[in-house]
Amino acid sequence: MKKQFAVFGLGRFGGSLVKEFHELGIEVLAIDKSEEKVQQYAPYATHAVRANAIDETILKQLGVRNVDHAFVSFGDDIEASILTSLILKDLGIPQVWAKAQNDYHQKVLDKIGVNRVIHPERDMAKRIAHHIISEKMIDYIELSREYSLVEVVATKKLCNKTIYDLNIPSKYGCNIVGIQRGEDICVSPSDDERITVGDVLLIIGKNKDIINFEESGM
Repeated sequence: MKKQFAVFGLGRFGGSLVKEFHELGIEVLAIDKSEEKVQQYAPYATHAVRANAIDETILKQLGVRNVDHAFVSFGDDIEASILTSLILKDLGIPQVWAKAQNDYHQKVLDKIGVNRVIHPERDMAKRIAHHIISEKMIDYIELSREYSLVEVVATKKLCNKTIYDLNIPSKYGCNIVGIQRGEDICVSPSDDERITVGDVLLIIGKNKDIINFEESGM
């Protein structure tokens, strides 16, 4: 069965989510208290509704209980964000992700059991910073406070060597979990997989280990 998604709050982040889901051919319920925002994103949503997201009765009438994954993305209305997230958790939504305005907001969202708290601006700032300071790093995704997933262009030192030859886990404590070669991606490459010119390595590990790998010049 297809999963059902819902986005609460159609600001820049929430609206962008709805558009991306539309591009991917995924059905999504879009909810906002602004009629203007609802009309703006109605062409991209399976169903767009003007509603008060902190009214549990209305949410039940909209069939929100059937949603598998909900995103709460209100602008500066932290109260609405917290109350909506709380209602969604009480309704038994399996996955509730919420956008946080600051660290205090995140603490409350964590307390009420939100599955994942998103800091779009902070996360993007980190990705840009990591990209700029490294000539090899293409992308950076923070998985937790300690762990990250990065995309790194293979240097000449790595080319024509196998995963076994590199022995990255023992030397640096991180792991190559994938290799992108043109349009193809090899997931969990075997030890005899050989690195070639232009390969992009997907590396996962502790931040300090990834930094050590980067600084090694490999």
